[in-house]
Amino acid sequence: MAEIEEAPLRNVTESESQIERAVLRLRELILKGEFEAGERVSEAPLTSRLGVSRTPIRLALERLAHEGLLEPYPTGGFVARRFTLDEVWDGIEVRGLLEGAAARMAAERLDNESELAALRAIQKEMDVLGEPTSETFPDYLAMNDRFHAEVLRLAKSEALKHGLDRLFSSPLTSRHALVSLQTKFPEATDIFIIGRDQHLRVIEAIARRQGSRAENVAREHALIARRALELALSHEEVLTALPGGLLLQR
Repeated sequence: MAEIEEAPLRNVTESESQIERAVLRLRELILKGEFEAGERVSEAPLTSRLGVSRTPIRLALERLAHEGLLEPYPTGGFVARRFTLDEVWDGIEVRGLLEGAAARMAAERLDNESELAALRAIQKEMDVLGEPTSETFPDYLAMNDRFHAEVLRLAKSEALKHGLDRLFSSPLTSRHALVSLQTKFPEATDIFIIGRDQHLRVIEAIARRQGSRAENVAREHALIARRALELALSHEEVLTALPGGLLLQR
């Protein structure tokens, strides 16, 4: 009986794995500019390119359309989506609202000072690392992600987590894409100093249960991304190297 039950389960797991691989690979191709904005993304050529059958490809395309990277084509299928600057600015603004809400809820829902230990430890690691260089940037990025994930964990809200996950699936609003821009300009040192100060103020506001203050600082922190992208718009080579930059319609 056990062997009969395990076979369908294994098939389901393998199918899900194929879909996940197809989603990851397709997202990477789109963000690297392998498909021009408005170009049709067809199933058939992708099956041989990615080495998976048409069903995982079809489901992967549907998921990426749900994320907003693709849009339906009038006669069927999907095309790579164009993004306007207004859409990107709106995405960054919404990100600030959500991350601000996370900081406020973290302050309001803090039960004990000891809950902040992990957040303080992550910031201490970032302080030891200092201003990121090209060599230390991957470590800095990972620490920065952990910092914001910990604030979100302290907010104790699955709804907020789902909202931010969906937002970060879109190009040019994700923290990864926009933090990476900050190391490419002469203003990088100033941005780093401001960002570190805002991290410290968020921790302090949460510790003091100052929800409104935590929210305001976190919203300001998210808007650093807008400054980084504004700088990138005047440096074509930087913008085209940014994941999703080639999809931007200016």
